[in-house]
Amino acid sequence: MTSATSRQDDEPTTARDELSHTDGRGPDQSDAGGKTSIADVVVAKIAGIATREIDGVYDLGGGAARAVGKLRESLPGTAADVTQGVSVEVGEKQAAVDVGLVAYYGVAIHQLAESIRTNVIEAIEKMTGLEVTEVNVTVHDVHLDTDDPTTALDGQTPRVQ
Repeated sequence: MTSATSRQDDEPTTARDELSHTDGRGPDQSDAGGKTSIADVVVAKIAGIATREIDGVYDLGGGAARAVGKLRESLPGTAADVTQGVSVEVGEKQAAVDVGLVAYYGVAIHQLAESIRTNVIEAIEKMTGLEVTEVNVTVHDVHLDTDDPTTALDGQTPRVQ
């Protein structure tokens, strides 16, 4: 039978009306004649910022990425790269995220990773509407206070700079 179903006001529904109600989206979320594309860099920035919000994250990226990032930050007129240490794959409806980081010494790494996953998923899904299929966390290093060149081994500020 090919007759159109009727709304309560007896107007026939269109194919678009039926689609918007059967694909799980409400009428205000229909495509309404256009397409929204979200660039990988947008999702990577959201993931990078969401990761840095978690206590216990010292820095993002592996050794080489952090070295290049520090060099870039030292140049006048440049800002920190919030996508450092983050790679993403973005499809039409889903995203997958890989985060590499350095954790502070003493932090429970398994709890840190779970907090990062939760925060990244919530931020990406809230801001983009994409479903996050996975967030892989790689801890490249652990930061010790003695790793900071501005602090001497005994915890005192060095006498010469």
